[in-house]
Amino acid sequence: MTISSRNGYAIRTDHLTRDFGTLRAVDGLSIDVPSGIVFGFLGPNGSGKTTTIRLLLGLLEATSGRAEVLGRDVARDAAFVRERAGALLEHPGLYERLSAEDNLDFYGRVWQMPGAARRARIKELLSHLGLWDRRTEQIGKWSRGMKQKLAVARTLLHRPSLVFLDEPTAGLDPVAAAALRDDLARLAAREGATVFLTTHNLGEAEKLCAQVAVIRQGRLLAVGHPDQLRARSSARAEIAGRNLGDAVVTALRARPEVKAVEMVNGRLQLELDDNADMAALVSLIVSTGGLVEEARRDKASLEDVFLTLMEEEQ
Repeated sequence: MTISSRNGYAIRTDHLTRDFGTLRAVDGLSIDVPSGIVFGFLGPNGSGKTTTIRLLLGLLEATSGRAEVLGRDVARDAAFVRERAGALLEHPGLYERLSAEDNLDFYGRVWQMPGAARRARIKELLSHLGLWDRRTEQIGKWSRGMKQKLAVARTLLHRPSLVFLDEPTAGLDPVAAAALRDDLARLAAREGATVFLTTHNLGEAEKLCAQVAVIRQGRLLAVGHPDQLRARSSARAEIAGRNLGDAVVTALRARPEVKAVEMVNGRLQLELDDNADMAALVSLIVSTGGLVEEARRDKASLEDVFLTLMEEEQ
């Protein structure tokens, strides 16, 4: 049964901090995660993502600050939080000599699920993940992608209100990662749980997440909907054609909505303000003697925003 979180938030942190000796792994983190969404938690290796999850689960004590998860103060009610959360961290938590069905049955018994409900839930999850027909196989013979799907099923088995997924597609080939990503999107929507997702795959975060936070060295750099974060970076445009020489480049650089221009492999690469009028820029190029054969404009990707944030903090 889904637990309603106070004020509509599954997670709230207030200046959450964790030190390991002289190393500050999490530095004054303040975030609010609305209930019922997929929330992306992004950052480079060593940025404090896994430490934050352990703090939110009450597996580590905060040095200072506080965290409220599912409406409870983690410092006081860590057992309550862990009973109602699911977590897939560094290890899948599977027994490779057991079958898929027996793995889930074992965890269902750990969660004290009644027999009929346990069996129905196992069938439901394995069916939705495309694993039901292989439920009796020993999983040690499975591919990594199939094991990871089973680990996700193990995490969702007891119908948690909040699910922590730490790099769930790491190490998977592109096909397996895409399949698991699609499964996660469907399961998150169907289960109605809040999903707290860490990932290095920014395309994955862009597709799955309603909100994302970016951290570096334990400090929050940005938080919001992916569209809001993309708006922080300039739009990009690429123009191909002929006679795109110095006169055209000079004319473009004189325009206030054009932040940067360079020639790359015979094509003009432009960095633009969001409100730049591409038709006007194409007309300018033509009036300066250029011939435009192709013009394409793209919004900044979440990866562009991420890399910009990392550069700004160096």
